[in-house]
Amino acid sequence: MTRNYLDNSRAALKESMDYHLRCSLCRETPSKDYRDHFLATAFSLRDRMTEKILQTERRYQEAGAKRVYYLSMEFLIGRLLGDSLYNLGLFDLCRDVLSEAGIDIDEVREQENDAGLGNGGLGRLAACFLDSMATLDIPGFGYGIHYEYGLFKQEVDNGYQKEKPDNWLAEFSPWEIKRPDEKCIVPIYGRIEHFQDRAGEYNPMWLDWKVIMGIPFDIPVVGYGGKTVNWLRLYGAGSSTDFDIQIFNEGDYFRAVEQKVSSETITKMLYPRDTLKSGKELRLVQEYFLVACSLRDIVRRYLKDHGDFDRFSDSVAIQMNDTHPSLAVAELMRLLVDEYALPWDSAWEITQRTMAYTNHTILSEALEKWPVSLLERVIPRHLQIIYEINSRFLATVASLHPSDIDLIRRMSLIEEGENKQVRMAHLAMVGSHSINGVSALHTEILMKNNFSDFHALWPERFVSITNGITQRRWLLKSNPQLAGLISEKIGDSWITDLAQLKRLESCADDPDFQDRFRGIKRANKEALSRIISRTAWVSVNPDSLFDVHVKRIHEYKRQLLKIMHIIYEYLQIVRGEKTPTVAKTYIFGGKAAPGYWVAKQIIKLIHNVGQVINSDKRLQDIMKVVFLPDYRVSLAEKIIPAADLSEQISMAGTEASGTGNMKFMLNGALTVGTLDGANVEMLQESGEDNIFIFGLKAGEIEEMQRANTYRPTEYYRSYPEIRIVVDTFRDNVFCPSEPGLFQWIYSRFMHEEDTYFHLPDLLEYIRIQEKIEEEYRDTASWTKKAIFNVTRSGKFSSDRAISEYAGLIWKVEAVK
Repeated sequence: MTRNYLDNSRAALKESMDYHLRCSLCRETPSKDYRDHFLATAFSLRDRMTEKILQTERRYQEAGAKRVYYLSMEFLIGRLLGDSLYNLGLFDLCRDVLSEAGIDIDEVREQENDAGLGNGGLGRLAACFLDSMATLDIPGFGYGIHYEYGLFKQEVDNGYQKEKPDNWLAEFSPWEIKRPDEKCIVPIYGRIEHFQDRAGEYNPMWLDWKVIMGIPFDIPVVGYGGKTVNWLRLYGAGSSTDFDIQIFNEGDYFRAVEQKVSSETITKMLYPRDTLKSGKELRLVQEYFLVACSLRDIVRRYLKDHGDFDRFSDSVAIQMNDTHPSLAVAELMRLLVDEYALPWDSAWEITQRTMAYTNHTILSEALEKWPVSLLERVIPRHLQIIYEINSRFLATVASLHPSDIDLIRRMSLIEEGENKQVRMAHLAMVGSHSINGVSALHTEILMKNNFSDFHALWPERFVSITNGITQRRWLLKSNPQLAGLISEKIGDSWITDLAQLKRLESCADDPDFQDRFRGIKRANKEALSRIISRTAWVSVNPDSLFDVHVKRIHEYKRQLLKIMHIIYEYLQIVRGEKTPTVAKTYIFGGKAAPGYWVAKQIIKLIHNVGQVINSDKRLQDIMKVVFLPDYRVSLAEKIIPAADLSEQISMAGTEASGTGNMKFMLNGALTVGTLDGANVEMLQESGEDNIFIFGLKAGEIEEMQRANTYRPTEYYRSYPEIRIVVDTFRDNVFCPSEPGLFQWIYSRFMHEEDTYFHLPDLLEYIRIQEKIEEEYRDTASWTKKAIFNVTRSGKFSSDRAISEYAGLIWKVEAVK
């Protein structure tokens, strides 16, 4: 190739792509195979990104920059080709080069698998944050696990979820750079011997441990404009030895590779099922493997430039994304005390000044706890360290509150009982200088309820940073027509400063702008209609109101409330009690955890209700219910720009923030939701006329729970609207061929087991939906509200969130 093959010119890009077709893929040019062109394009972009990684690293080195390391079990990065093209400024150029060869760039982009590195909002947030750090020129890097298989591919057979392996790496990822030269040695299992050093001090030794090798794979993360390229480092597990040659030669081939296979299983799959003892142990090993590899690498990088640890916390910031990486506190202490011989107090000061913890959940079942017996077997030295941290911490608490035994018990890192458990959130909080929630309401609940004791002890450590999304993925890439219209009106500065969208408000009443805005929405709905027809085998009307509820299937997210409203509306129409004035398409998507029976039953209910409604000729052009299987990032990019109405209806006080709500808002959908998570701030930003809020508030629910005054049967008896819906579950209306299938829902309500307060909110939800229908009929008014949602979404950029993390928590500056 020529000297200038990495230039951002048409000739250089074509030369680079042709080179990779011939030399990397051994293909004759011109090739007509879309997969070949995807790989050649990706390799050409990776060449440019790796060169920029080196330039970025030189810039950071020259500035002596403090670095941020973001530890997360999930990075839901989706597909990277489109993102990379847009951020490098090469999309139009690449489209033209491919077009000259008779290749459609959209077909090329469809060749890429979604990376199976996450499950839901936690991983997508992490991906948005990496994009923002690179765009803002912040030295920020991700550490995660190189899962061979993702969560699962979801198929729906007669309404029943079927989990299929998500072998996203079956055809390998062209973005990855394998770095076996920087592999990590991770000790695990073994036993503790109790010794004393020469000074008579206790000096435990971790002996007879096994070894897992952590092999790093780097994925470039390019910021918008292409100046800064950081990386996401993912660790895959390998054995310290390939196999035992002696056993192999003796003929026992399976036993010869047993350790190798066992080690590699650690990173085989995202979130093994933890209802089984073996699955629980594997999850713990995964979490330990992540932090052990990450911290060894972080320390290695630091020591390349420093002779001691005096400036460690001034040079390094480590953010723990939820409780999964909280073992990082114990692992950093182990490294500093055991391997680098720092005194405990010095090591603890460094650890606390370096670590920060983001909490993502209010639900008690999601605040991880690990059995002491399991930690003792898997990582015995870390358990010792946790006990020592706890002993010193509780001594501090006792000195402040000597007679409050209940307080000491509540704040302990160890939950006492027949089967002792380590409270991982407590470990993360005690070992961090900053603890943040991810919305104003969420942080308030943490401080008042879940972590009130810790807030009373350390009020200065608690901070609220509302989540955000990257507009480059969720508008520029996902909705290019709308992005183009916006840039035509106000320029493209919004791509890196989302607050600039406010300048678009003057267009909200402009009939011509409204027409173009609606035309783009209509085109997006047509595109989604084709996907629905192809994947759900349902024909839908693109002129209907697209009412969308897509997210992980969980009781607290209340897909059941949505389907109960649909049942009510269906009954009203077929009984002649309502004449519909707005055609509607109800769109669902989301995965249920394999062991979560109720969530799977909710998918089945959606399917059965859809079957009845979709086959009823009376409703042919009035109502459709669709469940789109295998919800993932690339599918979300098609659904969200097409939505008219965004369903954010979790029980108030259960959703920490949500980011799907922000994506819909940015793309001009109106929100119907409870005052939960970031919905509260969306109401403040959009204005109460441009969002539909209903339902009990978090404080009201908390009071009813505390006083035990909620009785579902009272709502059932008092309100016929509720009763006719609940009775369908008893009467097999939606399961005539499987009698009793949904009896469990009826029984729950009749036995006062409505944990997530469906019935108290159902009546108001029905009323707000009637208001939505009325407002949707006023096309100009609805369009104006949709435009206001776009223009007032500036706060919800991940660029704003990362700027707040950088200033409030990490104390890190951009390196221009």
